Amino acid sequence: MTAAPSFSPSATAEIRQAIVDIAPAMVAAAPIGLLYGALATAKGMDVVDVLLASGLIFAGGAQLAAVQIWSYPVPIVALLISTLLINARYILMSASLAPKVAHLPLFGRILGFHVLADENWAMSERRAGGGRISAPYFFGMGTVFWINWMSFSLIGALTGPSIGDPTRYGADFAFTAMFIALTAGFARSRTSVLVIVAAAGAAAAAHLTIGAPWHVLAGALTGIVVAAVLGGETETAA
Repeated sequence: MTAAPSFSPSATAEIRQAIVDIAPAMVAAAPIGLLYGALATAKGMDVVDVLLASGLIFAGGAQLAAVQIWSYPVPIVALLISTLLINARYILMSASLAPKVAHLPLFGRILGFHVLADENWAMSERRAGGGRISAPYFFGMGTVFWINWMSFSLIGALTGPSIGDPTRYGADFAFTAMFIALTAGFARSRTSVLVIVAAAGAAAAAHLTIGAPWHVLAGALTGIVVAAVLGGETETAA
């Protein structure tokens, strides 16, 4: 009989710390998962469809955007464009995190990036700022967050008719509040504050003038440009 795999004390501690770090985000994601599951079943998706979407796509913003414009016949072009724009930020997030997890196994990194979300990306970046990202921390955090999202999407799909409209309880603001808190944690210098303010301003302006989902791309690109400009000025001054 093959012995069950066991984690070393240090690995166990890393997984425990990952769960502690991501726990507030899991709480905030719970009502969003319920909201998605309820909305998806209301649009005609069955429980299996909801589980496959949450497990394979694992992108709350894109999933909610898709289900809100879901109709028959399915507007494929609109779905592709909206989800592409919303998820384009993952390219930037993965690029920023890639050198910080380059020491991890390739296959593991691929799995880790599949379960990458705004929340565990932010926590991983914060961890990288204070030390090395370990495999148990990176994979453990992504896995528990993925399971959390799957679980509450399933509950939402099963109980959707009895929940009613979750937005009346303010559930749709949970992610926004959490992102504000995560973003505030990055405001540690004059440069980071200016980048955040510029990105937020551009996103707000785009949302008011062009509308969703273009504000996501506008904010991301503005943040990149401002960070590059301010970073160049810092290097020149040095």
